Amino acid sequence: MHIFAIANQKGGVGKTTTSVNLAAALALAGKRTLLVDLDPQGNATMGSGIDKRGLSRSVYQLLVGLKPLADVRQTSPAAAFDVLPANRDLAGAEVELVNLDLREMRLKGALREHRHDYDFVLIDCPPSLSMLTLNGLCAAHGVIIPMQCEYYALEGLSDLVNTIKKVHANLNRDLKIIGLLRVMYDPRSTLSTQVSAQLEQHFGDKVFKTLVPRNVRLAEAPSYGVPGVLFDKASKGAQAYLAFAQEMIERVAAWENEKADKGEVLS
Repeated sequence: MHIFAIANQKGGVGKTTTSVNLAAALALAGKRTLLVDLDPQGNATMGSGIDKRGLSRSVYQLLVGLKPLADVRQTSPAAAFDVLPANRDLAGAEVELVNLDLREMRLKGALREHRHDYDFVLIDCPPSLSMLTLNGLCAAHGVIIPMQCEYYALEGLSDLVNTIKKVHANLNRDLKIIGLLRVMYDPRSTLSTQVSAQLEQHFGDKVFKTLVPRNVRLAEAPSYGVPGVLFDKASKGAQAYLAFAQEMIERVAAWENEKADKGEVLS
């Protein structure tokens, strides 16, 4: 089981769009996939076709120890992947987790019991360094960073990298940056192409080859409760996320081979 947090401390950079569409694309590729919604806004839940307003069980109950994972997960009615859904109740977990043992490790412990159920687990983190985000980073083997090719996104990237380094040093030695995904990319913009080139120069092969363009169909899909890769599979945005899923599968396979060569085992 490979666990990836989709994280960026900046809001509005396409974390949820990436989480939902990557989950759906991996499922289409035959991978057993679980999407964990750690954002109290519940947008990944809604985008997966699950009504957050009618939830009787959510990831909140899982984190505070009221329900096991098997009782919380639901299968997306729109695609063949499972979801740990979220709603506003999750905001209360921030306060309650402070007083619990191993508060940063609650999600990691819950996922460990189901490590043979899934090939991929994707964690949609909220846009802040909160106890919820820490749970996501402590559970993950790696971080996927969606980012727009604009000045402010580049400026905030160093803060995120420093946060990941601190979590790696103090809480999760397995954590690493898997890659940077350029989203909402506009090839007509000089700034986009300049920032994209800077990312490739500084981060090299940590930058995914896939470029996700600005796409109206991707933006429309959540209102129908369907991932963009299913809403309009022929759209440029959907095609980009389908290509990204294949790139992720190939990168993970290379990662597994590298670890096997070193005699390591990924739990």
